[in-house]
Amino acid sequence: MRRIGVLTSGGDAPGMNAAIRAVTRTAIRKGMEVIGFVGGYDGLIDRDTMVLDIRTVGGILQHGGTILKTARSERFKTAEGVEQAVQTLDFFGVDALVVIGGDGSFRGAKELSRRGIMVIGIPGTIDNDMGYTDYTIGFDTAVNTVIDAIGKIKDTAIAHNKITIIEVMGRHCGDIALYSGLTGGAEYIMLPEMEMDLEGLYEKINAGIERHKHHCLIIKAEGVPISNAELAAYIEEKTGQTPREVVLGFLQRGGSPSARDRLLASKMGSYAVELIEQETGSRAIGISGRELTAMDLDEVTDIKREADLELLHLMYSLS
Repeated sequence: MRRIGVLTSGGDAPGMNAAIRAVTRTAIRKGMEVIGFVGGYDGLIDRDTMVLDIRTVGGILQHGGTILKTARSERFKTAEGVEQAVQTLDFFGVDALVVIGGDGSFRGAKELSRRGIMVIGIPGTIDNDMGYTDYTIGFDTAVNTVIDAIGKIKDTAIAHNKITIIEVMGRHCGDIALYSGLTGGAEYIMLPEMEMDLEGLYEKINAGIERHKHHCLIIKAEGVPISNAELAAYIEEKTGQTPREVVLGFLQRGGSPSARDRLLASKMGSYAVELIEQETGSRAIGISGRELTAMDLDEVTDIKREADLELLHLMYSLS
């Protein structure tokens, strides 16, 4: 009998529950026990636990958020917090820990790994900002949520001949903006990975006006170094039109996970248990093409995410 711990950390992402379910059911069918820690690394420090079994993970596949709750733990950033977490894992007899979260969560996982604990990281973040994997759990759902919002906003933008700025999440990664802008029919996308080109933006808007197209949809990633108000003021000065500003915010994190995110989470959760069974040591699970990957946990947080310039060029050729 082996005992596996599971926690979700950082920002929630649709599909986290599907990953919890996959870890739990795969482990139980292999004769293992599973214990959940509630509230991320804070739950690990405070010994706040939840029994995970076939029944408790039933009916969670289709729900967003996480039944284990989540948080960004300031206490875990201290040596004392890490030591308390290690003592908790020892107290409950946990042989391996599965951490579902983003870059910050993986950095925390590395601290536990350095203390001799086997940790398997599953990438769960809507930002898709982890460079070692093609996709993270929650990204596909977030993009579809943004596309739905774009469609509604675009209807009224066309009706009123308005320039509209839509800010989307992603921290320092522009993937949500890039994918939703391309598939949502935006005229212009602003990414934190690219040099800001306000003159190019004006030329794009002006070209549309010359074609008697008076509405314009601009998708701006939150990491772009200009505020919405500053951008709107620039556009108004250049065109004489006052843009509408829409910040989608946490709307992008919620909702039922897409089929693609449910599938990815289920595959990664089951694979995590297989790695624990094989005693591979601490690993971070990713996906490359159609194949799951398992990289050394120490290496993955140093791999930078690069913007897909081919998609960017395609977007501008189609807009």
